Amino acid sequence: MANSLLAALSRDWIGVPVALVVAGAGGGLLTTGAAWAVTLGGLALAVGVLLAAGAVRHLVLVAREARVNPPPGRLVDVGGHRMHVLAEGRAGGAPTVVWMPGGHAPGEDFRELHTMLSARTRSVLVDRLGTGRSDVGRFPRTTAAEAEELPAALEAAGERAPFVFVGHSFGGLLVANVARRRPDLVAGLVLLDPTPLEVIAFAPPNGQLAAMRRGFLLTAVRQLFGAHRGPGARAGQGCAAASIFAELSPSGLARVGWDTVVYDGDLGDLPLVLVIPRDLIGGEAVLAGARDAVEAERISGFYLRSRVRYLAASTASRLVHTPEGTGHDFPHEAPEFVVGVVGDLVRELRVISP
Repeated sequence: MANSLLAALSRDWIGVPVALVVAGAGGGLLTTGAAWAVTLGGLALAVGVLLAAGAVRHLVLVAREARVNPPPGRLVDVGGHRMHVLAEGRAGGAPTVVWMPGGHAPGEDFRELHTMLSARTRSVLVDRLGTGRSDVGRFPRTTAAEAEELPAALEAAGERAPFVFVGHSFGGLLVANVARRRPDLVAGLVLLDPTPLEVIAFAPPNGQLAAMRRGFLLTAVRQLFGAHRGPGARAGQGCAAASIFAELSPSGLARVGWDTVVYDGDLGDLPLVLVIPRDLIGGEAVLAGARDAVEAERISGFYLRSRVRYLAASTASRLVHTPEGTGHDFPHEAPEFVVGVVGDLVRELRVISP
């Protein structure tokens, strides 16, 4: 039911018929003649007219944004839906680097990293379905589905393996899943503080992820009815994020764990670089619910130890710490550092390739 609602809300035009239904209901009440019905009907009619105006404004803004800012890359077909792929630079015999930002963000979120690296080697940004210039795609949105769609988009765009996949946070979980499913495509992984699913299943109660999901849905509704500022953004993006974030709960993880968790040894001897901060800078909110100093220390230890769990996924993994003072958002705080780490792995793989 929830995903059916999200699928409906993801259609940018849906605001117009919803508004017309509200206005029509108001008009119907006005014809009854009862005082209460006239009052309620007048209110519903006014709300419907406002919603209709906002829905039309939204469609105009979306069309204008598509016209003014055409996709910089290619739109390729993946299962009947278009995915946006931007590839630049020359591989020169090295693996091609594919970036995947955190959250459910579009590839554009790593544009700075991509631009810096594409001056040295082949670099690719991909908008997952439901992000950026890509179509929304089917619901429910899941990590398992996106792990199939990402390689399909690269193939459709004519990009050739092997690839070095670089993923941050939730994007790290995604590219680790790609590597588990398609080891034939992957030369190496760089995981930038990837999401360890232990923190979803076993961490102390934390309402942040649920609040984020509600925020995505609220944003989508505001966009449908034109109640937002800035350029036209498609409502489907918030709906897609709300759908896939349903995995990030203990009950959601229980449903998808076997298809989504990357376990110890799952990646064999794949070269894997795990890049993490040394401490909880920027993530202090996880300690806010601690009952005392003892529990705060336990929570801190839990999060710090869970950060290294991906080292066990491969026998060829190694750990790199981020610069002092950086937190979970270090790809934006220290882009030169990140590009340096990725470039180092690409050079190593070029040397050892036959």
